[in-house]
Amino acid sequence: MRNRLRLSYAHLAEAVLIGVFFVQALRYLIGMVYSRVGGLSVISALDPAAIPAGTPGAVSLAVVSSEISFLVYMLALPLLGLVFGRFRWLLIVAAALTAAGRALMLADTTFTPTMGAALAVGGGLLYTVLLIRHRASLLPYMFVLALGIDQLFRAAGNTLDPSWSPRYLQVQIILSLVAVALSILGFIGGLQRRGEDETPVSPDCGLMPFWGGVGFGGLLFLELSLLSLPNAVARRADTDYTIFAPFVALATVLPLLPWVRRQARSFITVFDGGVRGWLWLLLLALLVMIGTRFQGVIAGAALLVAAFLASMLWWWLARPQAEKERNLSGLWLTLGMLLFLLLVAGDNFTYEYAYVRNLAPDFAFLNSVIPPFLRGFRGMGLGLLLLGVFLAALPMVQTTRRIPWTGGTTFQSLAGLVAVVGVTGGVAYLVRPPIIQATRNVDSLRVGTYNIHGGFNEFYHYDLEALARTIQQSGANTVLLQQVEVGRLTSFGVDQALWLARRLGMDTRFYPTNEGLQGLAVLSNVEIVYDDGAPLTSIGSQQTGLQRVQIRPDAGVITLYNTWLAFLLETGDGRSIEEQEQDQQRQLNEVFTIISAHHPDGNLGRMIIGGTFNNVPDSPLIAEMRRAGFRDPFEGQPKETTATLWRTGLPRVQIDYLWLRSLGALGAVVMDSAASDHRMAVVEVQITRGG
Repeated sequence: MRNRLRLSYAHLAEAVLIGVFFVQALRYLIGMVYSRVGGLSVISALDPAAIPAGTPGAVSLAVVSSEISFLVYMLALPLLGLVFGRFRWLLIVAAALTAAGRALMLADTTFTPTMGAALAVGGGLLYTVLLIRHRASLLPYMFVLALGIDQLFRAAGNTLDPSWSPRYLQVQIILSLVAVALSILGFIGGLQRRGEDETPVSPDCGLMPFWGGVGFGGLLFLELSLLSLPNAVARRADTDYTIFAPFVALATVLPLLPWVRRQARSFITVFDGGVRGWLWLLLLALLVMIGTRFQGVIAGAALLVAAFLASMLWWWLARPQAEKERNLSGLWLTLGMLLFLLLVAGDNFTYEYAYVRNLAPDFAFLNSVIPPFLRGFRGMGLGLLLLGVFLAALPMVQTTRRIPWTGGTTFQSLAGLVAVVGVTGGVAYLVRPPIIQATRNVDSLRVGTYNIHGGFNEFYHYDLEALARTIQQSGANTVLLQQVEVGRLTSFGVDQALWLARRLGMDTRFYPTNEGLQGLAVLSNVEIVYDDGAPLTSIGSQQTGLQRVQIRPDAGVITLYNTWLAFLLETGDGRSIEEQEQDQQRQLNEVFTIISAHHPDGNLGRMIIGGTFNNVPDSPLIAEMRRAGFRDPFEGQPKETTATLWRTGLPRVQIDYLWLRSLGALGAVVMDSAASDHRMAVVEVQITRGG
């Protein structure tokens, strides 16, 4: 009995390690595929000779094609389980592939990090198929604990997983070796137990039915895009990340407690078998709707309960295999991953709808179908989440005679309690905010505006550290940020405003403009006393808005307005540049109207309006700002020193501005940094105390 117990927990440790590798690699892979495809779309329109050698993100078509092809092969790995699934030794191979891929993500080899992540994901999927076939009871524990541990890593890195850094390579190699060693020991131990207590139908001999595969895809999307991502939960509900992160972790891992599962079982047995699944689905959908459509503590609490309900669904994806029943788990798991990828693609276009261009001339016959369809994802973020809820709950809906939530031994209860307390307490400790040294009573302040392009440079290379160094080198006390993302799958799920603020020792305020996870932000080491925001009419462009933040450098305040006006882009949707400029003018008029409403007495006081105006200094739009009494500190400087938009093969122009009112400028400079496709503009302003 003691040997069996040791073997069971060795199997659990192995499964959890592989689960963590899989989740970390999958999050990374989504961001890298977006980065590679985005970078390639830019490079394909340029002369390769115009791109400086060694530019981060500038990769060839051959490299990206190889990575995508390799990814397709890896996603097909679970199909091996259809033929070779009965061989237990294949678990060692699957574990080794996952562990090796996770290490290769960090190693400096010809095997790119994207291919390493693809290998880890493919190996993890194959391992999942084999786990279901031979140790099915471990499946929910594998994913619930993996998602909880993933939150620990992200909490340690202020929402950016530090285990993606090359500095983590040695630790990862050790963990990878441990995972493979556990797999080998588990196989040997299984050989010694072969034939003991085997029955034709065993809880550990399982399969994933068709509805289980569908549920796997929906549940994985729901967890990775929102419910196991504390910063996304906090931003969607407009609550405090530091407070809510431990509770999200608790909601994720709470189902590990046998007592909790017993209570859930007692609750749903009250209802008829044909009703209980629909009840769970409707309750989960209602909570997601409340959490994403409202704001504050109630919305946050709704998402916490939704996270718990979703985590309970991991027990419904697989079931015991009947005697002589054919096992098609590999096929249905592959189908589930395809559904997951379709949901991820749809989620991407809920943010990128405005950038969809018409297809090349060879495919022009599709322009009446595909581009309008993709642009139609605008505002569909909640719809995709609800679709994920529907798919995730289908296994429970289709299972009417069996309730997989069972209790456990006293030892299992204690182990579960240790895991719950450890994950929750660890997250609570790691998310503590740093102490900010506030700047006060100084003669001048440096204020900057920086469009960070979602954390990517011109060729979609993701480097938040380079952005942080640019801000740090500028000496800015307050920075207005545009195109900020705080939990999108394609930007690695990172809360960029929070990460930059903690990295730079600054306070931050975020105003969401699109799906709660994209918008405007202000960083400041000057005390922030107030903030709010308002949306701007965005007809053909990406939804944007106006953020207001007040800082207190002395006895008075300085009011900052941060915005990002509609861009000018030929997408082939029938809207001319002139019509798009009219959109810009409409948005600017709304900005003036909002400011007037904030200052009904006409006294604007000390004010800075900054951001990306997406138009050049001699345009009618910018002339309107001057007529309104605002001053551009960069006016009169040579164009080559004021340009903020730097793109290869195009003229360098100024489209990012800092407009001053009742403040004197002591100097203005544009930072020389290619961390984004925009350059950071910085102005030093004279502070008139008490003004």
